[in-house]
Amino acid sequence: MRALDLSRRQALFAGAALPLAAALAPLSLASPARAAAGMVGTGPTPFNRFALGGFELTTLLAGTRTSDKPQETFGLNVTPEEFAAASAAAFLPADRSQNFFTPVVVNTGTELVLFDTGLSAEGTLAALTAAGYTADQIDVVVLTHMHGDHIGGMMTNGTPTFANARYVTGAVEHNYWSGAANEGFDANVRPLNDRFTFLDDSGSVASGITAIAAFGHSPGHMGYMVESNGQRVMLIADTANHYVWSLANPDWEVRFDMDRPAATATRRAVLGMIAADRIPFIGYHMPFPAVGFVEVAGNGFRYVPMTYQMMMQAG
Repeated sequence: MRALDLSRRQALFAGAALPLAAALAPLSLASPARAAAGMVGTGPTPFNRFALGGFELTTLLAGTRTSDKPQETFGLNVTPEEFAAASAAAFLPADRSQNFFTPVVVNTGTELVLFDTGLSAEGTLAALTAAGYTADQIDVVVLTHMHGDHIGGMMTNGTPTFANARYVTGAVEHNYWSGAANEGFDANVRPLNDRFTFLDDSGSVASGITAIAAFGHSPGHMGYMVESNGQRVMLIADTANHYVWSLANPDWEVRFDMDRPAATATRRAVLGMIAADRIPFIGYHMPFPAVGFVEVAGNGFRYVPMTYQMMMQAG
């Protein structure tokens, strides 16, 4: 009986569908073909913004580039096999990498503070403009350290890019580069020496922004804790330069770490602290928008990219 009822329903449905199909057929045959849309190219948006208490933080994609032979930079002290295995486990190729350069703007409500200036003024200003800011609105420029990809945007054709800003950096970092042969420092930083304020560990950039010594990547490399209304984010700068080959494997040596044992100890201390306190962080070279969390995983750490958490940060 059930089989008979099913057969009748099938027949009724088929009979009803035939006139509809016949009615639609001429329309579909008469519809003109549409040309395919042209390819527009890939790429992330140039900025990302979120609230932190009474502050607004904006990460700027000042540049990104693809590189070959990543093990010439990361994992110098491990075998190619170990490097390849860690890469494969994270769904990454072992022979190519994508690097990101991410200055950060903190709007405290009274000052606009820019952390680092990118590879060049051109890239940083393009992202700054996309984010709705102009160079002359920047009140403070903070240099986490003085490698070229952080100071490259300080000058535009020999003129200060951020003409109205005061400048802040770590005293140890500035003292080191003042006595070293470095064309980037001489061209971009030295001309502004009389406009700098120098900080030590726990020094204050502005209310709610505190320096944290994170030496090793460079002699006076600094991170910064940003806090408003009890909410915190840490800017770790170059403490960890890749979410797998540096953060997940903090003991792997990195070519650009000037004091590798100190950089390893700093990675473990800083990442351990923000993991234990569940503090979100911004990493200058993390995949854009460069915001995420850290948790302890085995002998290292696991990077947890931001999804919608920061959208719910209210003042």
